[in-house]
Amino acid sequence: MVLLWLLPPVVATVLAMLWVGWLGREGRGEVDRETAVRRMGEALSSPQRTPGYAVAPPEADRSTGVAVRPSRRAS
Repeated sequence: MVLLWLLPPVVATVLAMLWVGWLGREGRGEVDRETAVRRMGEALSSPQRTPGYAVAPPEADRSTGVAVRPSRRAS
């Protein structure tokens, strides 16, 4: 009984979801098979660009699995 006040918003939400889902079924704009195959062929034949980065990747630290203190330089 305490959570009974949640019932109207839940019902309204479920009805809205069903309504939008039903309306969204139409108007998907299906494309015929030949057009879809042509578009996919054009996309696959276009040259692939690799992303350019402004900063070089950091050098990977060589991990030996043992914690070693850096050696001190003799002055």
